Amino acid sequence: LNNPFNCIFVLKDDDSGDHDQNEENSTQKDGEKEKTERDKNQNSSKRKAVVPGPAEHPLQYNYTFWYSRRTPGRPTSSQSYEQNIKQIGTFASVEQFWRFYSHMVRPGDLTGHSDFHLFKEGIKPMWEDDANKNGGKWIIRLRKGLASRCWENLILAMLGEQFMVGEEICGAVVSVRFQEDIISIWNKTASDQATTARIRDTLRRVLNLPPNTIMEYKTHTDSIKMPGRLGPQRLLFQNLWKPRLNVP
Repeated sequence: LNNPFNCIFVLKDDDSGDHDQNEENSTQKDGEKEKTERDKNQNSSKRKAVVPGPAEHPLQYNYTFWYSRRTPGRPTSSQSYEQNIKQIGTFASVEQFWRFYSHMVRPGDLTGHSDFHLFKEGIKPMWEDDANKNGGKWIIRLRKGLASRCWENLILAMLGEQFMVGEEICGAVVSVRFQEDIISIWNKTASDQATTARIRDTLRRVLNLPPNTIMEYKTHTDSIKMPGRLGPQRLLFQNLWKPRLNVP
């Protein structure tokens, strides 16, 4: 089958090193150094920049879809977590987004311990990333049946710049678990209370949350210290959503 995303996949640089040959004199060393620089520049040029196509509607930022899946109960280090995250591809326009999204499985149809991540290009969906390390995330836990609709509403709001917090938004995650699903939106600066409050209020609006829904903000520093902590609100989220957000 032809891959419908060939035109907008990000091409990775060639990791192979071509600069470990033996030099016999300083002139040869200088020549090899110049060759290495040229190769490096050529490899950089191999990275295909993702840009809007003719007559397409550009987004303010480029975004990358990621996917991860792991075995529950198995300890995960940051290194193994990074290796487990698979990059799906990057898009720069509304049309390119729909080209990806229309071919992707909806979160509600995923099984096991799976996650979709949508982050600005250049930001990895990891706490330790430079763009994320001083930030945090708003977390909402959902009963089964709500993830697909909430995830779509959340990412459309993010791509449409509805949060109005400048460059603070890093990305969003939907996490499919056995008894519940979790959505979260990540921002750069956890200490900026005005920004986190605006993100919270916008999140309530775009997801049409009941007024009494409890939302949890967690800094990435706390996540690194206590990666498995669920928080006391787990059952509250499930109970509060049942009477107000029923899915046929």
